[in-house]
Amino acid sequence: MKRDSRLSGVLHVLLHMAECDGPVTSETLAQMMRTNPVVIRRVMAGLRAKGYVRSEKGHGGGWTLARDLETLTLLDIHRALGSPALLAIGNRDDAPECAVEQAVNAALGATFDRVEALLLASFGDITLASLSETFHRRLAACRAATTAGERHHGH
Repeated sequence: MKRDSRLSGVLHVLLHMAECDGPVTSETLAQMMRTNPVVIRRVMAGLRAKGYVRSEKGHGGGWTLARDLETLTLLDIHRALGSPALLAIGNRDDAPECAVEQAVNAALGATFDRVEALLLASFGDITLASLSETFHRRLAACRAATTAGERHHGH
């Protein structure tokens, strides 16, 4: 089963946008994400409807963030994407009259509900600012390792 990676992709796009000075075109974002600009425009339209990004048309136009990263959470973005399913597994519904299927579905359904609630609560605790901080720490560590490697190898 193919996993839904839209949340990951949109977070990726938003963090790239946060690093840019000025608007970023759908074409540029599509190149970053290795997708079609139409896909970017469709996803960004949902974010624009929620007030998370804005778009400007014409020369020098493109997409910009409309909110600070500190005020946006993974939960906000998940909801802006239409709250896609979080779990790839689900209940059988081939024989709804079967008592065994009913018992299994009741147990699994309650568990699925608890897991989704925990995941959504966690999403609400993670801001895009914290993702950006993690990115910058990783980037600095990568640069430091590269610099140390160059010194070690005499470059």
